[in-house]
Amino acid sequence: MKRIAAVWLGGTILLLLTVTLAGAQTLGDYAREARKEKAQKAPAAKHFDNDNLPKTEHLSIVGQAEAKPADTSSTDSEAKPDESAQSADAKQPKPKKGDAASDKDDAAQEWKKQITDQKDQIDLLSRELDVMEREYRMRAAAFYADAGNRLRNQADWDKQDAQYKLQVADKQKALDDAKQKLEDMQERARKAGVPSAQRE
Repeated sequence: MKRIAAVWLGGTILLLLTVTLAGAQTLGDYAREARKEKAQKAPAAKHFDNDNLPKTEHLSIVGQAEAKPADTSSTDSEAKPDESAQSADAKQPKPKKGDAASDKDDAAQEWKKQITDQKDQIDLLSRELDVMEREYRMRAAAFYADAGNRLRNQADWDKQDAQYKLQVADKQKALDDAKQKLEDMQERARKAGVPSAQRE
């Protein structure tokens, strides 16, 4: 009896495994099909922001303009004045839209260059301040490590210490001024309409 129950249990487990594997294989096929269909679908609508807005053409929020069907009831005499008006329009020079966009791009590039130069100046001042502080810490460690030197040269050390603190304060003030100038420059660029990617 136990043997029969074990055979039935084994058969049931084998049957369940077979059904599960077949189902998994079918699920994998389904997932592959879904991926293919997703790849074949049309791409989503384009998202516009300040960095990718067209500069030389107009942006339509409604969609493409529909072509109007020609009115076939008009006579040839009515069509001729329209043609002459079109040819007169074609002879007149049209204002170049690219010039305004080009000027705007040039101004944005100039702002970007100024901001980059200011950031470089801030980096230089920051590195100089860091070097000054490290050199002072090394000199102070050497001075305070030797007790005899501390007793002999205390007045000289106090003079150098005061001079160092004055230099650090001046360098810190220059760094703070440079950072403030950068913030002001970025704000003026924002007010001038420079995109955020070129301001940062």
